[in-house]
Amino acid sequence: MNTGFVGLGKMGFNMVEHLLEDGWDVAVYDISPEAVEALSRQGAEPADSLERLADILQHPRIVWMMVPAGKPVDDVLQALVPFLDPGDVVVDGGNSRFTDTQRRARSLTEKGVIFLDAGTSGGLEGARHGASIMVGGDPEGFAVIEPLLQDLCVPDGYGHMGPSGSGHYVKMVHNGIEYGMMQAIGEGFDLLETSGFELDHEQVASVWAHGSVIRGWLMDLAAQAFSRDGKLGYLSGEIADSGEGRWTVETALEQQVSIPVIAASLFRRYRSRSEDNFSDKVVAALRHEFGGHGFTPEP
Repeated sequence: MNTGFVGLGKMGFNMVEHLLEDGWDVAVYDISPEAVEALSRQGAEPADSLERLADILQHPRIVWMMVPAGKPVDDVLQALVPFLDPGDVVVDGGNSRFTDTQRRARSLTEKGVIFLDAGTSGGLEGARHGASIMVGGDPEGFAVIEPLLQDLCVPDGYGHMGPSGSGHYVKMVHNGIEYGMMQAIGEGFDLLETSGFELDHEQVASVWAHGSVIRGWLMDLAAQAFSRDGKLGYLSGEIADSGEGRWTVETALEQQVSIPVIAASLFRRYRSRSEDNFSDKVVAALRHEFGGHGFTPEP
């Protein structure tokens, strides 16, 4: 066994379940003993510390991290790396900022540890049944994890983007595009809601999801959300953001690239926190459908 997962939240847990189902031997660690225990009942090897995780794994180790961006990533690396050997591979599969990834890669390279960044898309469904993953970093490290990617991803759903940081950079831009697409869907349904035709939003979304130019997974999810409640009365229109949209806009400013649609969709999220309307409800519902993101219940 040479594969371990650190971070068993919604995405990490589903990814491990996917690998176990495909016959992989996986060791797991999380600050939640309950998550570790739940996966151990499905065949994963439990570890009660990062040191124990490293002891379980054979060299060259692959340690895949699915932890929140920022300080948690640095904290895990600081605790984990002393137990690794040169040639081991650490993968950050979360939504880290690409500049942080480049800094971490330089630090780990000095210690002989290969650090890869993997932008992971597909939501909870993708994590469980086949994701899309964009990898940056050392090509030799990519070759080490490619068998893992082949089982984690849908066919043709992964690739080596380039040097360290490029995987997270591509995922950042992906999320910016996602912001704009969801905003357009939300605004469209807002226009339908005010049409006076008493339209069935689930039916509209279902028709659009089959054969139309704007068909796709987000439209499937819209139909799914409307099947629960055609007026989305179970949530408010307050839309959170994970930071990727902000980083996309900041990067565009630094690179002097015009991205008005993505920027406007980000600012709309800020506005949603002080003014509620139907388009915001649709975007909040879509985020919940694909990623299990929390929402503010309707008062």
